[in-house]
Amino acid sequence: MRLSGRAGRATPFYVMEVAKAAAARAAELARAGSDKPMIFLNVGEPDFTAPPLVQEAAARAVRDGVTQYTPALGIMPLREHISRWYAERFGVDVPARRIVITAGASAALQLACLALIDAGDEILMPDPSYPCNRQFVSAAEGRAVLLPTTAADRYQLSADQVEAAWGPDTRGVLLASPSNPTGTSIAPQELRRIHEVVRERGGVLLLDEIYLGLSYDEAFGQSALALPGAQDDIVSINSFSKYFHMTGWRLGWMVVPDALVPVIDQLAAHLFICPSTVAQHAALACFEPDSIAEYERRRGAFKARRDFFVPALAAAGLPVPVMPDGAFYAWADCSEACRRLGVADSWELSFTLMEQANLAVTPGRDFGDAGTAQRIRFSTANSMAQLQEAAARLAALLA
Repeated sequence: MRLSGRAGRATPFYVMEVAKAAAARAAELARAGSDKPMIFLNVGEPDFTAPPLVQEAAARAVRDGVTQYTPALGIMPLREHISRWYAERFGVDVPARRIVITAGASAALQLACLALIDAGDEILMPDPSYPCNRQFVSAAEGRAVLLPTTAADRYQLSADQVEAAWGPDTRGVLLASPSNPTGTSIAPQELRRIHEVVRERGGVLLLDEIYLGLSYDEAFGQSALALPGAQDDIVSINSFSKYFHMTGWRLGWMVVPDALVPVIDQLAAHLFICPSTVAQHAALACFEPDSIAEYERRRGAFKARRDFFVPALAAAGLPVPVMPDGAFYAWADCSEACRRLGVADSWELSFTLMEQANLAVTPGRDFGDAGTAQRIRFSTANSMAQLQEAAARLAALLA
């Protein structure tokens, strides 16, 4: 069977390759009755699930037969709830008419790329960055141009970098704040400068803000939608997966300029018909006071895990050059750990940790080329007890 050139350009998703190997190893350990089961710190999925009110709302929708198609843009009550959340949480006025409900943030990114990118267009992105974002650009026949970042930049792009890299084929910039894999956010003043550079060139700024609700530092945690003129040329992508803990429900949203709403409406209707009806009605309960209180309690738990685990990694020989200010990741320098264990890079180290410490982590190769061979990503979306055990295993192995 002849495959498309588009399919041929897709690169492996190494996170999932490691996950498969870790699952197989975990099954072996279970069969053997091991007292040292696999600890999974590889996949970025909260260990929390949707809180009770959300679960009850989903059951009620099914019980009442509220399961038919919805408008492609999503149900208006949910769009209005999100609008109020922006006003209350971030002090930003985002009209409900500009909010589009999607089948997860992945669908939002796909729709944005298809609506804005033509064949040959270039999108500037930081290196390291989430690998799937590059694939969305490629699927729209565009080209992701990765610009190397360092710890001194908090692994984020600068306006000077964007200005220097902008060429005749550049269409825009795609950033993530907070970022996967680093957990770092872009400084608000630098984001403002980048936006000015993009605007001057008639480009578009796409912001992946799916971890925005999981910010721990008041200096960051601000939506790009607060920037002057954001309503004209910024597309913000968000999700119910991370802060709202609804990963498998596949529900997200995007905030787009008014002129883009009918375009997205048409594309979404053709490609997806609509987001999950049950998930949309369940998500209404995310904004109930009791649910928000639970989410905030869990955000505190994620911060406590970060505050324990990042120093523990450093003590074991896996320093994290920049303290993550959001999300639930630690982007660790594994150079010394590789030297101690006699392995070449983070790819080999990830399998060594899997085999010798029963610990699943994510090697850096998925996320780009800028020093990623000596970086490894730990997910702290696991219980404190599991993180404490993981830290003890790392300390013992790397002693």
